[in-house]
This record gives sequence, C-alpha cells and structure tokens, in this order.
Amino acid sequence: MMMRANMARGARQIVRWARRRYSKEPRLREAARQADAMLVSFPKSGRTWLRYLLSCYFAEVAKLDFQPDLATTFRVLPNFDLSPDRGIARFVGKRPGLPLIAVSHLTFDQRLFLDRPVIFLVRDPRDVIVSAYFHATRHKHVFDGTIDEFLDNSAYGLPSLTSFLNGWAGGLAGRRHIVISYEALQADPHGVVGSILRFLGVGCDDGALDRAIEAARFDKMQSRERTQGIPGHEYDQGDDQSLRMRKGKAKAYGDTLSPGQADRVMAMCHAGLTRAGRAVLACTEEASGAKPVRLGQAPDRLEGEACVSARS
Repeated sequence: MMMRANMARGARQIVRWARRRYSKEPRLREAARQADAMLVSFPKSGRTWLRYLLSCYFAEVAKLDFQPDLATTFRVLPNFDLSPDRGIARFVGKRPGLPLIAVSHLTFDQRLFLDRPVIFLVRDPRDVIVSAYFHATRHKHVFDGTIDEFLDNSAYGLPSLTSFLNGWAGGLAGRRHIVISYEALQADPHGVVGSILRFLGVGCDDGALDRAIEAARFDKMQSRERTQGIPGHEYDQGDDQSLRMRKGKAKAYGDTLSPGQADRVMAMCHAGLTRAGRAVLACTEEASGAKPVRLGQAPDRLEGEACVSARS
C-alpha cells in the first residue's frame, strides 16, 4: 500500500516538473535570444562577487540612475530565470554601454542556451566544496551530515560538480566563450574584467572599472550582506558561516579540509571529469601563473587550447 502511494506521489511530482519545464522553456529561450552573453558557474564559485562588480561598472558607464546594491544588482545582471525579483523581468533594458548578461547556475542544455556566448567562471574545487558545505548546512539547512559525507552527496557534493563541468565543457566546445577563474579574478581583477569586456565587444573605462572594483571589495560586500541580506534567501545574517560573502579568499580550503580530504577532492575530480572537463578546471591551477583566462570558439580548441593572459 505504501509503495503504491509513493509511486503515485512520484508520478505526480514528475507531471508537475514536466508542466513547469515546458511552460518555462519557451520564455527562457526567448530570453536567451535577447541576451548578449551568459555568465555561468557552478554554485559557490564567486558569481555573486563578479555579478556585483560588473553591475557597478555597467551602472556607471551606462549612466543608470542608481548605484547597485545586493538587491538592485539583478536589475543590471539578472538571473536567467523567470523570478520576478531576480530574473530577466528585473533587467532595466539594453542601452548604450549596457549589454544583457544573463546569469545562471543551470546545467548545460542546448535548447535553453541556444548559441549564446558564455562567460564561464570556475574555482578550485576544494574551495567550492567547502563553501558549498557551509551553504548547505548553515545557510539553506538542507544537509546535516559530515563534510566527508557531503563530498559523496549526489545533489550537492562532488558528483554534482563534476557532472556540471563535464556538461558545460561539451557545451562550450560549440560556442564562443571565455573561461575565467576565481583565483585569477582575485589576483588581477582589472585585467580579468578587462578581458571579459573585450570578449563582450564593449570598451573599457579604466576609471569606472577601478571604482567598481573598489565598490565590490569583500569587506564592503560582506557588510552590505549583514545589513541587507540576499533577495530570495532567509538565513541568519549574523552567522558568518551562513553568509554568501563568507571568507572571500582563494585556497582557504585548508581551514576546513584535512590534507587527506583535500587530496580526495582532487582525486574524485580527476576520476569524475572528462578530458574536456579537466581542461576547463585547469584554469584554476594556472591562475597563479601567467595564464589565468582562456578564450575559445570551436570544438577543436576546447581541449587543446591553454589559458591566455588576462592582459593579452
């Protein structure tokens, strides 16, 4: 009896999911057609910071009548979804100096992303998994196990990360794209954002970019989050471990992971990633050298092309 009830419940959930998907897809495809580019990353890779930095820059150069905060940033770089507070509907509209960059954590789906150019943000998977663990346990309260258990969790842990990267590695191969790393962005924000602006085909106002970088400093953003919070999220803003702006450091995983756990993360990534997926993730390893950004256009360049300098 219970089994039949569970099967019926599962069937109803599938029907609801299918209805949501097929009602939303046409509207998202239309939004994709309007987008100049997509900003894509796995959760906890530094997207909030990069979105805010870019929104501060574009707000100035496009002469918008507001200074972005953690709520109005979605008016400049909206999510690639139908949320009334954070989605495409929030976008202020294209104008000189302001392209439409739709921001997404969605897995690759050609039907949704069409042929749009992609800015793909990656981060050291050890830092990603630590940040994701605190997000799941202290921010969203959807997981209550140990970090070792979290690594193996199919919904939030490394299997989800490697699947995401593998899917997008294939998706990037067929389109114009730029891969940047969180580590490179921290080391040289002016150079990396300059590369993004060149990729978008818009000019770079050095003064405006300097001011945007200053506005998006970690301590300023963390202070904003403590007082303002993040739209659409209910959490304890007084708990540092629950904040989106939790640490803002590269290679800080050693504060949480033991050397053995850190090694296990890398071993699982190596085992779970395809060759193309490992090539995308390699930008995080090269960020401390001279090659923190990779540009690509065609399938035969994805796996073989090294990252190129952010200042090239």
